[in-house]
This record gives sequence, structure tokens and C-alpha cells, in this order.
Amino acid sequence: MSREPFNLSHQLVFFQAPSELMSVEKDVNSADEKEPKAGDLRKVTPKTYEADQGAAAHDRNKKESLSAYFAILAAGFGLISDGYQNNLMTMSNVIFKQLYPNDYTTNVSTRVSNSLLVGAVLGQIFVGLICDRVGRKAALVSTTLLIVIGATLGTAAHGANGSAQGLFWFLTIARGITGVGVGGEYPASSTSASEAANETTQTNRGPVFIMVTNFVLSFGGPLAVSVFLIALSAAGENHLETVWRVCFGIGILLPLTVFFFRLRMLSSKLYRKGAIKRRVPYGLVFKRYWRELIGTCGAWFLYDFVTFPNGVFSGTIISSVINNGNIKATAEWQLLLGVIALPGVFVGAYLCNRLGRRNTMMLGFSGYLLFGLIIGVAYNKITKIIPLFVIFYGLMQSVGNMGPGDMLGLTSSESYATPIRGTCYGLSAAIGKTGAAVGTQAFTPIQNNLGKQWTFIIAAICGVTGVLITYFCVPDMTGVDLADEDAKFMKYLADNGWEGEVGEDDEKGMLADHHVAEAGSAEI
Repeated sequence: MSREPFNLSHQLVFFQAPSELMSVEKDVNSADEKEPKAGDLRKVTPKTYEADQGAAAHDRNKKESLSAYFAILAAGFGLISDGYQNNLMTMSNVIFKQLYPNDYTTNVSTRVSNSLLVGAVLGQIFVGLICDRVGRKAALVSTTLLIVIGATLGTAAHGANGSAQGLFWFLTIARGITGVGVGGEYPASSTSASEAANETTQTNRGPVFIMVTNFVLSFGGPLAVSVFLIALSAAGENHLETVWRVCFGIGILLPLTVFFFRLRMLSSKLYRKGAIKRRVPYGLVFKRYWRELIGTCGAWFLYDFVTFPNGVFSGTIISSVINNGNIKATAEWQLLLGVIALPGVFVGAYLCNRLGRRNTMMLGFSGYLLFGLIIGVAYNKITKIIPLFVIFYGLMQSVGNMGPGDMLGLTSSESYATPIRGTCYGLSAAIGKTGAAVGTQAFTPIQNNLGKQWTFIIAAICGVTGVLITYFCVPDMTGVDLADEDAKFMKYLADNGWEGEVGEDDEKGMLADHHVAEAGSAEI
């Protein structure tokens, strides 16, 4: 499934206005050369195009270099707010259950938790489109604003006349708005980080991408629990409303840390040269990438189906196996669970170049099979030894981070060409969040009707399915320059008769069927 490097024998014609063309054949030192008339069109041969594309992807001035590094860092700071928001309800569910035992029913808990997921699905799809059709910066700025607005509303949430149900409906709407921003961060931050890493350190693109995406997303769990413990220690267990509002309020500050940098950043060279903003040939995109879409969408659905409900309800699970159900003790065990899950991220970053993306993902899904069966089959015995249960539970989440957690974002950002990277990444992540919503909705019925151990046995089944989907449908792009896939995609469009504008600003040009262009050149 590994893709071949771009073949110079491919025939491609790329038309640009000469005043905007970066031609490797042009003698930049020739002072006597006259500028061609504006509006004239020239063709670039496959060799010229590939050299131009490759040089443009890695040749940067000082401002572009700074922007690329800031794009990578901003992705990390932006996605840590996603990780925080994804895990915010873990301990909030425990608090609400204690504050409102009669009102915070299973259905209400699921509705509040799922509102973030529904918003995330919408954000991933629409912001993914904005990434490609409008621009990376517009997508990043809009997601930051949505998270700030949603987090602010959630912090200030109240029900009319003190109504508990009104409070939870308010939180449902606020979390939904936050979810749109959180979901949009996935395609917006990840595509920017991937392209910037390709420009600055292509050979280490995988590890760098993982550290500023999945690591900070996973770190959001321990961070959310740590903030909870600090707020709980400061306010005390008699002021639980203050505790949850402080935790929600911290979620306002995190995205603001990168807002200024996002306003100042530049789009990547790959995007400025390869963007398609009009007449996007989605039919041709699906025809070329249908197998990859099955792979990234299917694997992400299975991963989120397992990991998200186990994250959201892990506090409830741990609380149920602790004898007295103490909130502070639950949070401390939850913090340990989150910390145990983190090393898997580093192992995945280490293996992604050595084993390859696909093999590392299959190894992680295999871990679901192993630890899911161990915990599920021995559930009644292992839950009597709380430290042992938490360690095995954490190891299951750790192998998930090592495999699909690390690799899904990476493969989704590498498998598709730049003009449609945000759209395909967003669609893959949206299908994943759909799996998270289904898993969250099904989590309690599975526990009630089949038994709590079946949540882990089903995770093992998902692990086996994930291995198969990954093996047959996910390409291994280890070591492949993203510019190579862009060149092949442009050639594919030209071969299929698509014509239209490619690039933006000073890189804009016209792509056309090379057979027609060559005939025109012969007549001239």
C-alpha cells in the first residue's frame, strides 16, 4: 500500500501567469531578460513542475520559517484545549451526580456528554471544508473563537429560576458550541502542523506531528483532572459548584494563548501552491482516495467508539469500584489512569518511522485485543484490586495512544493531497467522533444489559476489526514527501480532464489537460 515516489514520466501541464511563475529554468541573474506580457500563459513540464513544487515546499525565507515553526507550536497549544475539553466531563459527571442525584440521570449525563461530540462532528466537516476552500488561517481563527464562546457560556450556565434541568440544557447548548470549535481544531491544526513539519523537518515529520497533536490531546486528560484536584482542594467538597465552574473557566484561557499567533501566521507553501478553492472535483477525489477514506474513517470510528466512552465514563467506572465513592479519591485514581496512558504516545512517536505508520497502528489495535480480554474476562476479580484494575485499564488506553491514537491523525494528514487534505481529514475525524457518540450512547445500555465486563470485551473485538481495516485500507506514507503526493494528484486531475485554478495569491495558476495544451502549443 506504500505509494511510489512521483514519476518524472508523468505528463502534467500547469499554466501560470509568467509574472507569478517560479520557474527553475529561469535565469534569475539575467538583468536583460524582459518580463512577458501579463496574461500570457506558459506550461511547465513534469520535470519543471516537480522541481518547482519540491523547491517551493522546502525553500523558505525568514518570515516563512518563523511562521512554519509557530504553526507547529500553535497546533500544540490549540489542541491541548481540545484534550482539556474532551476530558472536562470526566470529573464533572461525578460532581453533577452528587449535586443533583435526582436530576442528573443517565439520559441527562449522556446528553450533556454527547453534545460536545455532535458539535465536534459538525465542526470537523465544515471547518475541514473551510481549511481547503477558504484557507488555513480562517479555519484556525474561527475554531479558537468558537471554543472561547462555548467555554464562556458553559462557565456561566444557569437554569431559569434555579432549574436543574434548565442548567443541563444550557450546558448542552454551550458544550455543543464548544464542540464545533473543538472538532474544527482537528482538521485546522493538524493539516497546518503536518504541512509545516513537512517544510521544516520532513524526515521527522511523523514524531513532530504526534508530539503537537496526540500528545497534547492525551495530556488534556491529566491536565483536566489536575485542575479539578487543585480547585477541589481550594474550594472544598462543600463548594462543588465553584469547583466545576472554575474547571470550565480554565477552558476559556487555553485557546486564547494562541489566538494572536494565529492571526499573524502564513499558510504553508504547499497550500499556497496547491490550493483548489473553486470547482473542487470531489468525484475524482473519491475515485482516487476511496480506499484510503475507508481506512482512515473506519479505523477512527473503531478507535473513538472504544476510547471516548471509556474516557468520559472512566471516573464513573473508578467511582463504582471504590468502596466509599469519595470524589477526591476517584480523581486521584483518575489522574493515575491518565498518566499511565501517556507513555504510549512517546512509544508511538518512536516507532512510527521505524516500524512504519501502518504497522504501528496495527500493533496498537492488537493491544486492545490483549488488554480488553484480560480485563473483560477477569473483571469481577480484577476490580477487587483497585491498583491492578487501574494499571491494566491505563495500559489498554496507553496501547491505544501508541497505535491508532498516534497514527490516525498522522495517516489522515499524509494520505491525501494538499488541496483536499482538510476535507478528507475532517471527514475521517467526523466519522471517528460519530463512533464516539455511538459508543457513549451505547456504553450504559451495554453495562446494564450485558454486564460491565462487556465494555472491555467489545473493545477487544474492535481491536481485531481495526487491525484488518488498517492492513487492507490504510497506506503507509513513512518517509514520503507530501509534495510528491501533490504532484501525483495534479497529474491525476489533468489526466482526467479537470481544468481550473490552482494555488492562491502569487502562486495562482491554471491546471489543464496536457493533451489539449500540447496540441495548442504545436499549432503555435
